[in-house]
Amino acid sequence: MARLVFGMNQSLDGYVDLVGFATSPPLFRHFTEEAQGQAGSVYGRKMYEAMRYWDDDHPEWDAEQHAFAAAWRNQPKWVVSRSLKSVGPNARLVQDDLEGAIRDLKAEREGEIEVAGPDLAQSLTELGLIDEYRIYLHPIVLGHGKPYFAGPRPPLRLMAHDRIGEDVLRLTYVPA
Repeated sequence: MARLVFGMNQSLDGYVDLVGFATSPPLFRHFTEEAQGQAGSVYGRKMYEAMRYWDDDHPEWDAEQHAFAAAWRNQPKWVVSRSLKSVGPNARLVQDDLEGAIRDLKAEREGEIEVAGPDLAQSLTELGLIDEYRIYLHPIVLGHGKPYFAGPRPPLRLMAHDRIGEDVLRLTYVPA
């Protein structure tokens, strides 16, 4: 059975932002290794549209960016959206019965499946489907943005903490 893992970069004041964080080389390598080992990813529409950046090669990319793009392209993706009519390569659209689709996905797969996006994570949290939360805590204050927890914070228990690079802490929680 697969495990659903919600992990995102977060500021000290609790916000996530796709462009508000500088990703150090060690953190970028960490995310590449995670993408290479994941059984897939579940995206909300907004996060999926942002991640589509990795579908096309860019001439300014270095070897590490090409490695991440290859890992992202290779993994299966499930996109939760009622407004999208189609999705890109290696992706499947989930428009109805979120709970049933994700329960089936967890039952059919092995390994970790990434959950990407705080709104989707909140819906899956309310359904009791997220198995682990990973907060990549950066030493910055954004002062605005989307909170990591889009709704009430679920009761959590800290399972691990480790440092990635010089200034990012990964905090790993499970539902309490």
